[in-house]
Parts: sequence; structure tokens; C-alpha cells
Amino acid sequence: MNLYKLLKPALLLPLALLLSGCQLILLDPAGWVANQERDLLIASTVLMLVIIVPVLVLAVYIPWRYRDGRKTTDDYDPEFEHSSLFEAFIWGVPVMIIIALGALTWIYTHRLDPYKPLDHIAGEPLEIDVVSLDWKWLFIYPEQDMAVVNQLVIPTDRPVNLKLTSSSVMNTFAVPALAGMIYTMAGMETKLHLVAEEAGQYYGRSANYSGPGYAHMDFETFAVSEDEFSNWVNTVKASSNTMSDETYLQLAKPTVADGVSYYNGVADNLFGRIVGLCVEPGKVCVGEMMMQDMMGGGGLQGVKTKDSYLYDEFPPGEGFDQHQFDGVLHANPDEPRRGPVNIKNPNQTVTHIPGDDSASNASEPVRH
Repeated sequence: MNLYKLLKPALLLPLALLLSGCQLILLDPAGWVANQERDLLIASTVLMLVIIVPVLVLAVYIPWRYRDGRKTTDDYDPEFEHSSLFEAFIWGVPVMIIIALGALTWIYTHRLDPYKPLDHIAGEPLEIDVVSLDWKWLFIYPEQDMAVVNQLVIPTDRPVNLKLTSSSVMNTFAVPALAGMIYTMAGMETKLHLVAEEAGQYYGRSANYSGPGYAHMDFETFAVSEDEFSNWVNTVKASSNTMSDETYLQLAKPTVADGVSYYNGVADNLFGRIVGLCVEPGKVCVGEMMMQDMMGGGGLQGVKTKDSYLYDEFPPGEGFDQHQFDGVLHANPDEPRRGPVNIKNPNQTVTHIPGDDSASNASEPVRH
């Protein structure tokens, strides 16, 4: 009876897992890169279980087998000192596991290098520039001359080349159904290559804490057919908004729970200037500053133009006041706005993709 009382809560654990709403998207991905990562995860887990399971079993069996209160002790050998077979087993198996794990790690590290293009996949790659803002995502499609906030749409079975940066603090771009995570950092450009093999709607978010609006820093990724992608591009191109320098600088101000918005037209070399931290008028790009430093600096004349070389978000003496966000975070009717939904849908169409709401549910910027 006592044993039943102890096991009763354990029997409810599977039910609790079913009711939790957890999505095992890592074990059922929708892209080649994520599939490879799943295979590595499973293979590594199986190899480690070869050691873990016997150790757990023996940790229970040996104390029970050689307990002080056992009836027979005829297997006790006080002269026992060494067993070559035993030594070979306890050292040989772990060494083989380590070699196997090392080989797997080496193979998959090179195969899944985020900077490595997916050349084995046919089709012209789609180029997308990604900027992590406070607290939203900006996706620039340079070939289509358009930009989208908080929504990523890509065609299936076509390589996608992402170039990523941040407008301020470090973030992490993550769409678990399609690829691994990659960091975004101000003044730097990182790369990630992915492909969607199955149409559907997949969850994306920042996986690195970046401030009070972090919980809302998510977006939906839609994988659609080439025809549907073209239709969606036409929808974005019909927008009357443009991503000018002034629009970007306003967008870069911290806001919480912004909606999806479309922009037809992007300022020249906007992504390059975001990486260089020089979208703001009068700012010297980081690359140019480095070149000047290499040539000896600006000398005394550089003192007069020092403000052009300041890239911190706040002037000296000021800082980020998180208390300004308390009212916005707790009074926002959209909190939480959406959750992690991953749906494979072979019939995914643009009619199922929420359109431009022009930040109708966006909060007011906290800095004016």
C-alpha cells in the first residue's frame, strides 16, 4: 500500500506531460539543417546512454548484491587484487564512446557550420538581412527591395542565406524547426544558412535575454511554395510604407509587443550602415573609424568631431531605466501575444498569413 502511494504521483507524470502542451519540434523538424541536428542529438544521446544506463543499474545492483545482511558470502574473495578483463571493460568502453562522440562532433561541426552555404541544395539562394531590435525583428529582402517587421516568409526547397546583426544589445536568432541558433551583435555581421523542406508555420524568437521586452521578441516563420512566396512579395510591395533612414531610426526605439508591418522600398545600403552603426546622420561608420585609427587617428582635430564617433545608445551619464517599462509590460492587453506554435501544413498559402497591421498593437516608444 505504501509503495502504491509512492508510485501514484509518478503515474500521473505522463498525463501532466500531455497536458503541458509541449511541442517536440526538435525531434520533428522541417528543414535539412534541423534534421541533421536532430540526428546528432539522438546519436549522442544513445551513445551516452550506453554508459549511463549500466552505471545506474549497477549503482542499485551492487549495493544490494553485496549488502551486509545477505545470507551467503561464499563469493567473497579476500585475495582479489586485479582483473584484466574488468579493467579493460571499465576503461575500454568509455574510451570507445569518447572516440565515437568525438568523431560525430567533428563531422557534424563541419557539416553544420552556420557560415557554410547549402551548395548541395539546388536553387538560387534567397538573401535576407536580419536585424534584432529592442524588442522586435526586422527582415530586409534586398533582392525584392522590401522589409518586414516580426514576420519571416521563405519559399520551400530553396536555400536561404541570412546575414544578421543587432541594433544594440546581443540577441540570438532561433527558428528550432529549421536551423540552430546564431548570435546577433552590434557592429558585427554573422551568417546562418537554412532551408525549409516542408511548408508550414514555425515559431521563431530571441533565445538570449535582452531586457524587459524580451518575452515579446518572437516572430512567425512561414514556409510556402514559390508561387505563394511571389504572391506574398506582391502583398508587401503594395504597402505605402518605405524603410527610410528616418523610419528605421524610429523603429529602432524600444517598443514592446509590436505587430507585423510591411515596407515597400529600403534605403540604400541600410543593412551595411546598421552593421556600421552609422544610420544616424553625422555618424562615422565603425569600419571608417577603424581605418582612421590604423592611419594614426584624427589628432587634435578629432576632438572637435568626437560626437560622430560615439556609438553607445545613451550619452555618458545616462542609462536605461527599466522602470519606464513597468506600465507598458503589465498594461499591455497583448501579453502574451502569441506562443510557440509549429504547424506543418503542405497547403500553406498567403491567405493564412496575417497581413500588415502597421504596428496597430505596438506600444509607444519609451524614449522620445
